[in-house]
Amino acid sequence: MQSSESEPVRGRPGRMSRLVRWLARRNTLRRPVDRIEGAVLVALTIAFLVAMAVACVIGGHTYQSQRAASAGLRPVVGVLSQAGPLFYGSLPRLGQAEARWRDPEGSEQSGVLTTATAPGIVGAAAGARIPVWLDRSGQPVAPPGGQVAMIVNALAASAAVAGGAGMTVLVCYGLCRLVLDWRRLAAWESAWSLTGPRWTTRR
Repeated sequence: MQSSESEPVRGRPGRMSRLVRWLARRNTLRRPVDRIEGAVLVALTIAFLVAMAVACVIGGHTYQSQRAASAGLRPVVGVLSQAGPLFYGSLPRLGQAEARWRDPEGSEQSGVLTTATAPGIVGAAAGARIPVWLDRSGQPVAPPGGQVAMIVNALAASAAVAGGAGMTVLVCYGLCRLVLDWRRLAAWESAWSLTGPRWTTRR
């Protein structure tokens, strides 16, 4: 009596191999439009996977760009020469204020700070000390985002590319199905025009 362990174990074919055999195998029941639909589905799947890879690359590039930009910023302390804009109700009011500061080399500079480049000027009195971030050219810029903000921005960039690719794939597949279904219906009507009279004349 032979042991069951000596019998070869057949593994289940993968989904991709079944799909390839379904596309390549000759089948009298499968119409040309069915093979076209399968080929279009495979092509759109590959295109979507490529778009996912591109989305990951864009997300990584966005994150690295933000880190590089933040690394080039230098913090200094600015002193307001005039009072900053006040609050408008419960919201900060957009505006600007003159200020002076010393750059990292020790030279005194003066210029205009806005609520975008220095949010701390809102509601601040003249003479107040406000944190300011300077770029490599010594100009005030918006404060750098934190690590979480960088990750969120990178994910948002990736999601935008992935979402656009997904919508494009769905629209293309929907249009393809619409055309192929129209061809199927036309073929069915043509076949029925030949077969229908034979059935109706039978008793």
